[in-house]
Formats: sequence, C-alpha cells, structure tokens
Amino acid sequence: MALLEVRGLTKRFDGLVANSDIDLDVPEGSLFAVIGPNGAGKTTFFNMISGFLQPTSGTIAFAGVQITNLRQDRIAAMGLVRTFQLVQLFGGMSVAENVEVGCHLATKGGIGAALVRPPWFRHQEADVRAKALELLDFVGLGVQAEQEATLLPYGQQRLLEVARALAAKPRLLLLDEPAAGLNAHETEVLADIIQRVNRQNITVILIEHDVALVTRIAHRIAVLDFGRKITEGTPDEIKRHPEVIAAYLGTEEAAHA
Repeated sequence: MALLEVRGLTKRFDGLVANSDIDLDVPEGSLFAVIGPNGAGKTTFFNMISGFLQPTSGTIAFAGVQITNLRQDRIAAMGLVRTFQLVQLFGGMSVAENVEVGCHLATKGGIGAALVRPPWFRHQEADVRAKALELLDFVGLGVQAEQEATLLPYGQQRLLEVARALAAKPRLLLLDEPAAGLNAHETEVLADIIQRVNRQNITVILIEHDVALVTRIAHRIAVLDFGRKITEGTPDEIKRHPEVIAAYLGTEEAAHA
C-alpha cells in the first residue's frame, strides 16, 4: 500500500515550470530516493509534499488523506517530517535541547507549552529528556548531549538534525541531501543510520546527489530532470536506464557500470 500518493503535481513560478505533472507512489515501509541534476526540481517537490510550497496543480495524499495545500505544521503533526539542505539548528541551545524541540512537536501543547511551561508540562519533561537522550545515542551523539549544538562538527550537526526529526515521531521522513558536505566515513555512518531508521518501519524518502549512496541503500529510485519524472525503478534498473545515463550519471560512468 502506498503511504504517499502524488498525482499530476505541477509547480510554476512566473512561467518557469519547476515541476511538471509528477506521479509518484511511495510504499509504506520503503526507503525511496529521488535523484536528478541540479535544477531538476527535487527540493521544490519536497517543499510541496511537506507544505512549504503550494502546488499549481495536482494532488498529494498521505496515509489516504488529502494533504494538498495543508499548512506545514498540520502535515508534520500527521507524521510527515522533513530535514533541509542547509543545517538549521537552534543556536545557544545544547545538543539535547535541540532534540527536545522535536519531541515537543509530538507532545501535548507542542513547542508553545515548552516555552510557557504550564504546571502540567513538568510531568512530561522527564519523558522528553529521556527520549532525546535515547535518540542521541541512536545517532551516536550521546556523549555530546550537553555541548552547544552549533559547536558540533558539520557532519555531527547533520546527524543531530536527523535525531531531531525522529523526535517528532515521523511515519514518513523526508531527508533533503543529508550527505551534502560529508566525508566518506561520515557518509557511511549516515547510511547506517538511515537504514536503521527504515528498519523501525519509518518510510524514508531522500533527495541525494551521492549516487553511490543512493543505489546502495534505496529500494526504489525516481529520477527528475527539468522538473519532470523521467523514470522510476530499482537501483540496478536506474543505473542502466539510457535517459538517466544521459541526464545524470554520465556516459563515462555508465560505461564502467
């Protein structure tokens, strides 16, 4: 069964077509990737799914519910959670506190209650703290829990964003170029974390330029070029598809595949 169903999704900006008539079904429990060259419309696609942009036309259904044109906070509350290309941490807060912010998205009162701190809020603070520390251990940042978040090395900041997104209890997690700027070792750590997340029955969709990473961990891959979906298939099918070779992988890489 498809957890995410996209039909005819189109986005135009003053005559420029960023996405054109995209159809996509993402099965529940899958690890799905969207690839394509720069300017292919990948982030625009994510922005519409997560409610940060309104589509010009088309529909988006999540868990059988139409979410087209819903606000991003309502979509996140339904369990569709995302990260961004650029790291967005809360400065002046510890690593653990950054994850606690994500926890509050999934608790009574949300972030507002965390700021106002009504009397009943204290009863859930201990649970939130314990969950944050558990997630930090999951991504390998437990030792850095009390460190200021923005002082972490860049690769660890990326992992912290994943932990914070997981704190919101996603059913579908969108990762926008999570390996950008990571070295080979950090990419391996990230790949392991993404696969472990997926094994917890969390559906994952990632946008990524690291083709080797994508073809190694994704179950299925969709390829965008000039705003349209040109194909979809298994990693092996994608590596051998002539349009993908021409648009993204390059003929030289294909010759050595």
